[in-house]
Amino acid sequence: MTVIRGSGFDDERQAWQVPELYNISTDVADWHSPDALAMVWADYRGEERLVSWGEMRDLSCRFATAYHAAGVRPGEVVAVLLPALPETAAAFLGAYRAGAVLLTMSVLWSDEQIDMRLKSSECRVVLTDRENAARLDTVGDMRVLILEDRPQDTHPGSFPAVATRADDPAQLYYTSGTSGPAKGILHAHRNLIGHNEFEYCHGLRPGEVFYGAGEWAWSYAKLMGPWRYGAAHLVYRHERGFEPNGLLRAMSRHGVSNALVNPTLLRIIRSEADPAALRLPQKFGNVCSSNEPLTPDTLDWFQDVFGVPVLEYYGLTESYPLLGNFPGEPVLPGSTGKPLPGWDVRLLDEDGSPVAAGDAGEICLRARHNPQYPLGIWRDPERTRKIFGGEWFHTGDTARQDADGHWFFLGRNDDLIKSSGYRVGPYEVEEVLNLHPAVKESGVVGLPDPRRGQVVHAFVALRPGGVPSDELATQLQEWVKEKHSRFAYPRGVTFVEELPKSATGKVQRAALRARGR
Repeated sequence: MTVIRGSGFDDERQAWQVPELYNISTDVADWHSPDALAMVWADYRGEERLVSWGEMRDLSCRFATAYHAAGVRPGEVVAVLLPALPETAAAFLGAYRAGAVLLTMSVLWSDEQIDMRLKSSECRVVLTDRENAARLDTVGDMRVLILEDRPQDTHPGSFPAVATRADDPAQLYYTSGTSGPAKGILHAHRNLIGHNEFEYCHGLRPGEVFYGAGEWAWSYAKLMGPWRYGAAHLVYRHERGFEPNGLLRAMSRHGVSNALVNPTLLRIIRSEADPAALRLPQKFGNVCSSNEPLTPDTLDWFQDVFGVPVLEYYGLTESYPLLGNFPGEPVLPGSTGKPLPGWDVRLLDEDGSPVAAGDAGEICLRARHNPQYPLGIWRDPERTRKIFGGEWFHTGDTARQDADGHWFFLGRNDDLIKSSGYRVGPYEVEEVLNLHPAVKESGVVGLPDPRRGQVVHAFVALRPGGVPSDELATQLQEWVKEKHSRFAYPRGVTFVEELPKSATGKVQRAALRARGR
């Protein structure tokens, strides 16, 4: 079998090397020794599974065959709605192997959000477990495969990967925005080649054990990228929420030397971990963080406790990461580093002109020069042209650059909320709140929070006769949990007579943020 691998960015030629034929599954899975470790799965009860590459590859082929037997053909959508398990990872690889487009979904989403994604994507097959299958509203000829029924077991462990082109679609995300419902971002197989943060920021080496915080539903690359560079994954299942002591014990026991964390995780470890857990021997070499800037005191604390710096990098669902800090180079507090090799990133003003060193500008990425660049918005060519069709992709984020080329993130141009590592679009939460019979209209913003970075806060104007109360606030929170998700509900509700609006009738979220709680 010929394994076609994408070589990535060539420093000598200063050019990306992308083969014409390329499939994520072969680049990630098919070159490892069958006996090599692919994953350590551990949970809060002390249970562990060691998964070899032979087992992972066999599982991925079985899932690919199961999808094909269920009617999936190249270019059609396979959705996976499962927690982080070895079978979940194999199911992802199986979708790529079958030439399908993978839609990753979170079990934290409400039934309505899951239903929207399944219908919008025109999903052919969804793989889930028995608990979540009851939440699905299947339509048309959509097939549901239940993990507990072991659909992969009736199929052989060999399935030659479909000879996809590097430009063929492979991955579909639905990302929140500040206006309108979540939009589907479609990525090609070549997208993984562009994830060179694992080379330049993490410095990953074959045989390392890697831990990546956060859900795979938002970033398949934190799973596939380290595998592509030869690392094994530690996956830890918490009892509920995030419990730092068990994670620190698992990281120590299995020798995690490379990690991707986020500010929320670090804040919880700092404030809630037992001293004994913090003193456990760790093998950390390179630790990176993303999602939001770290505060200087958090950087100093991590260096003092674990003996290594945290290297920050920056990116978004559409392209990730654009900027990063590199091992062995000084870490400047507040700096998100420099553009990664192969990424043409500039700071531009409102007229599209470069800004001077020290001045604020919008972070912009030169379109279509990088293999990570999206194919576009799912089934929406007009929005694709509008967002991705120009010379530059506009991130909506503001930064400045010092004279030595270090970038400093300043904030968003829009109102997107980043809470505990999740991206929350205020429009979607407002839309759900406004459906409640007691609500006339609402405005949703992110307010600063020492633990989560930001928390979702709702300002609510009631219909005539409505009476503000703590009971109603709780009812509105539960309403959003049920109809949107368990991570985006407003942790604070303020009742107002009316919302501040612009001359065109739009809610002025900046005024609400200024008001605070």
